[in-house]
Amino acid sequence: MVSVASPLTLRSGITLRNRIVKAAMEEQLAAGGQQPDERIERLYRRWGAGGAGLVITGHVMVDRRALAQPGDVVLDGTSDLVPFRRWASASGTTPVWMQINHPGRVVLRDTGVLALAPSATRVDLGALSSLYPTPKPMTVADIDEVIGQFATTAVLAQDAGFGGVEIHAAHGYLLSQFLSPLVNRRDDEWGGSLRNRARLLLRIVDAVHARVRPGFGIAVKLNSADFQRGGFDIDDAGRVIEWLGDRVDFVELSGGSVESLATSGHTADDRTLEREAYFLDLAGRLVGRAAVPLMLTGGIRRGAIAERVLDRGFALAGVATALAQDPELPRRWLAGDDAEVAPPRSVVRAKLVRAAAVQAAVTGRLHAIGCGKDSPTRPPILALVIDRRRRSRQLARYRRDNATDAGTRVDV
Repeated sequence: MVSVASPLTLRSGITLRNRIVKAAMEEQLAAGGQQPDERIERLYRRWGAGGAGLVITGHVMVDRRALAQPGDVVLDGTSDLVPFRRWASASGTTPVWMQINHPGRVVLRDTGVLALAPSATRVDLGALSSLYPTPKPMTVADIDEVIGQFATTAVLAQDAGFGGVEIHAAHGYLLSQFLSPLVNRRDDEWGGSLRNRARLLLRIVDAVHARVRPGFGIAVKLNSADFQRGGFDIDDAGRVIEWLGDRVDFVELSGGSVESLATSGHTADDRTLEREAYFLDLAGRLVGRAAVPLMLTGGIRRGAIAERVLDRGFALAGVATALAQDPELPRRWLAGDDAEVAPPRSVVRAKLVRAAAVQAAVTGRLHAIGCGKDSPTRPPILALVIDRRRRSRQLARYRRDNATDAGTRVDV
């Protein structure tokens, strides 16, 4: 019987000592030049000692002209690898993989960064849509450049000492945008049928394979569903997983996007959820069809829930927010302590504000650990105010660092 303590050998030959994975959370801890610093090292030192079999970083951007937030780390050909090497080694004997990402159109207007998408389809958040620019429809040259950027970042991550990469194709970012029929309205080989819409993801996976050494891990994060009518759904996910086949070590399943938050309210703070692992029933429909190991992330806060995920046939249990609150949680679960961690809660009625406040509480906790403090998670609304102030400082620094090349920016 598979338990959280069971080891797992992946396609690449990497053996994970147990089935608990610290899933990606956006740290927003970039220092000048969008580089990691000692705060990230402290944070990952805690997670490395926490007992998880694998640690996946928050997303690292492949193009410094395109950031989801001004506090995001970038790894590209201009980056100094020295701080990345310190980051990769901070977790000690626990393997750490870098999640690599391009935000596409999910960039805020005030950053003035490059907004790309398969089509000129703007983020739809109702009255808040104006926060996002209309994206530039990507040319074939743009697509080729992005494929090269993902491959380059993967090679640099390998050179810095990371054990693998996770290619982010979920949560409404660029690769997820190509997969979505609501966003991707192209009529060329990159749009239309699901096979065409998946072409960019598959090309990127192949490009990474072609450039990294054998034994370097490759995973993909994929939505089990977008939670939007007419969007990428569970049947689409099943087919993409089939096409990924033996190209990857595992596929992580999550769900939703910034737009679905506005309509469905699928957030970790939703009090109406009856299950802690709230994608379990939905994503469980994919387990029997998948030839590749699957990892489920979403709402796992107790050891018993992690075991339930494995009982349903998933190979790995991804834990995110709970490990911000208690970095040592995996060690406690492995010792037989069910050890429940309650999520941050907000009473704000507006879904988007509530989600932002909860996210800010989690981010604030990561910043506290990174600064060597073990203070408890702040109340979400207070955390949101502090987060907005911090973002303003990060944005000012990013603008100073990147104020010269007007040709890389969109009109705002």
